[in-house]
Amino acid sequence: MTTDPIAEADPIAQTVASLMPAARTELAELVAFTSVADPEQYPKSECEAAARWIAGALGSEGFEDVEILDTPDGTQSVYGRLAGPEGAPTVLLYAHYDVQPPLDEEAWDSPPFELTERDGRWYGRGAADCKGGVIMHLLALRALKAHGGVPVTVKFIAEGSEEQGGGGLERYAESRPELLAADTIVIGDTGNFRAGVPTVTATLRGMAMVSVQVDTLRGNLHSGQFGGAAPDALAALVRVLDSLRGEDGSTTVDGLASGEVWEGITYEEADFRADAAVLDGVELIGGGSVGDRIWARPAVTVLGIDCPPVVGATPSVQASARALVSLRVPPGQDAAAAKTLLKQHIERHVPWGAHVSVEDGGQGEAFRADTSSAAYTAMAEAMAVAYPGETMRTAGQGGSIPLTNTLAGLYPDAEILLIGLSEPAARIHAVNESVDPEELRRLSVTEAHFLRKYATAHTA
Repeated sequence: MTTDPIAEADPIAQTVASLMPAARTELAELVAFTSVADPEQYPKSECEAAARWIAGALGSEGFEDVEILDTPDGTQSVYGRLAGPEGAPTVLLYAHYDVQPPLDEEAWDSPPFELTERDGRWYGRGAADCKGGVIMHLLALRALKAHGGVPVTVKFIAEGSEEQGGGGLERYAESRPELLAADTIVIGDTGNFRAGVPTVTATLRGMAMVSVQVDTLRGNLHSGQFGGAAPDALAALVRVLDSLRGEDGSTTVDGLASGEVWEGITYEEADFRADAAVLDGVELIGGGSVGDRIWARPAVTVLGIDCPPVVGATPSVQASARALVSLRVPPGQDAAAAKTLLKQHIERHVPWGAHVSVEDGGQGEAFRADTSSAAYTAMAEAMAVAYPGETMRTAGQGGSIPLTNTLAGLYPDAEILLIGLSEPAARIHAVNESVDPEELRRLSVTEAHFLRKYATAHTA
């Protein structure tokens, strides 16, 4: 583990460094749970076991009122409360323990649910997104307990279905608004602009997801006997999906604004190409700056298509085809309204009179933080300690954390900060996801100092 002079002189940083071997063991235990919140892919018992692990960890740290919450979408979230000094502010720490499926397990360089160290990084599904966030919160609290105690009242919530967008914790929080009420909320589910560059996420895009089915025939037909006149449902679906993009690849949903401009940190195209591992000679899509495209404008993505695989395909005209489509919605646009425009666009662009049905999927609103608040000042000071010589940057996040806007609506006076371990090299949601343990160390130090500085500012 690398060190720096300031970290060596900082007791909090020293303690976090000493806890890192145990943190790696704990993260390995968490990663081992195949906690994909989709019972059609992995047993529900794996998510329940991960929830019990977190509940046990909170109990071991002295949390009271530890609960495993059965949320309306059939998943579980874990809650606990750690009382601070009388009159101290309350800080809610958030992470999620559910993960994306590993995709092609054979493509991983090591088993996806076995934390593996390689080239200075720890590889495994959820290592960064967001089981590492659970460990980050625990490390920060342990360091504070070793040096005078935790100076705030802490509420801890670990969600069980963030990746599936089921909205279970959102609906639960709405039904029990007192449960997660806090003065400040730290969402540990984003990441630095890049490793070593301390960053808070100021904006999140929202999300609107739909499932599209196109039907043209009562059953598949021989492509030699009927092809050329019989309407092909798969071809019709491809045309619909193609209508969602302009010639330059930009998102073109009828009626949806797409000319917003990003005014924060600059993301150079060369850096983006490297971070995204774009192949040589392949152009980036869309117009405007990279920041415009990934943080300030809508983006449509076809997440999957149901159709015959190449291996085993027969010479048939397809009678039906289905796709899952995601639309990322930038701050300033309503996700429900954007979803309506997306559905209307799809229905309007289906060719040949093909039958089309569009079913609602997950949905979450975009978010924009108030970066002028006292909590952001405390976070900037904390990051300066943990990242010597660096100043805090603010960036956008193209992804969505639906709970964030729910919390902002329930607790309009709460300050919300977004930090985390998902810097570009982490490759979250992709094959070979990993976490940089140095980022885990520094962000744990950051959070510990933030809680101290925030408590002092709150009582000053």
